[in-house]
Amino acid sequence: MMTTTYTEINVVELGAEAGLMFEEKMMILFNDTVPADLKDIAVVHDKRLWTEEVKTGDEMVIDGEAFKVLFVGDKANETLKELGHATFHFNGSTNSDLPGTICLEAKPIPHLTSNSVISFRRE
Repeated sequence: MMTTTYTEINVVELGAEAGLMFEEKMMILFNDTVPADLKDIAVVHDKRLWTEEVKTGDEMVIDGEAFKVLFVGDKANETLKELGHATFHFNGSTNSDLPGTICLEAKPIPHLTSNSVISFRRE
């Protein structure tokens, strides 16, 4: 089975408080239009055009480490398209009450830098 990478984003900046989010098993992505009041907690990336939708069963790959997508909230793809934004929970959950949330398998979030690459792929 061939795996296709359908989206690749480059991290350009890590908010000062992003590490606190990681401790809560959360990563908040925004593209460079991130509102100032949210920049501190965000992982800011350069992706303006989001063409593919993230689906359950896909993988999010952070610097080469893969995380299975277990749940995609109703609004997550919409906010990714508009703002490059979604909240990623690395909690192993298969549902969430928050429509902008994407849940991934429960594994530690890799150490991110402003040179990190995040991609999404599916078989």
